[in-house]
Amino acid sequence: MSELSNSSGRSDGVEETLKQVCELIESAVTLHRSIPPQPSPMVLATDGMAVGQAVGPLLAGAKYSVSVIVPGALERAKPMLALMGRFAAAAKSGVTVRLLCTPQVLAVPHGILAAVRGGQLGFEVRITDADLHGTVIVDGKAAFGRSGPERDGRYATVNTDLASVRALYLMFAGAWGSAMPVHEHLRLADRLRSDSMRVILERLREGHTDDVAAKKIQISLRTYRRHVAAIMRDVGASSRFQAGVRAVELGLLSHSGSELVD
Repeated sequence: MSELSNSSGRSDGVEETLKQVCELIESAVTLHRSIPPQPSPMVLATDGMAVGQAVGPLLAGAKYSVSVIVPGALERAKPMLALMGRFAAAAKSGVTVRLLCTPQVLAVPHGILAAVRGGQLGFEVRITDADLHGTVIVDGKAAFGRSGPERDGRYATVNTDLASVRALYLMFAGAWGSAMPVHEHLRLADRLRSDSMRVILERLREGHTDDVAAKKIQISLRTYRRHVAAIMRDVGASSRFQAGVRAVELGLLSHSGSELVD
């Protein structure tokens, strides 16, 4: 009888302990849910040190992919350009790194272009004419970028909300799909740097008809149209005027004059 009584006592003790544990867990969960998530601190997008400190841990933890948008405004691009070595290190570790930038940022001395031509990057770069806000997306789970449209991109923060990060990644994927690979951009720039191509681009941008343009530059109408067709194909334009505009957008032709951009 005493043995049965002892067994029953131990059983009641275990049940009481489990009950207390369950109550503690429920209390902890309730407390956790009552505390709103703490947003990451915002940093000034032009503060290179702060940007590096925010992005550094993300890059260190990257396992699969890093998607980078370098902002078009040079002042805001500088902190991102300062991270080129870290992007290259992530690529060397086996992480897929993709970087998107504008022609103006590509042309910054001792920046991306120098690294591309020196074969020092080890990851893919594409060129876009869209002026996007600076963003770094890691593994589709965390992103560093502007904190909200009301701040006009002046501040940025780390975002780990999966829905928000997914939206940013889809935006990046859309821009990446329509952007031009950097080597193709450079090849096109070299091709259009010839005097004859520069003159034709100017005629296209000014909106001259084929006949008038051909006479102005003293070549046959057939030859002129052949060059125009090749230019339109190269820059992805659907009209002659758009070809001239696209040349400016892609940084192949300056805004104010006939000089082609290096």
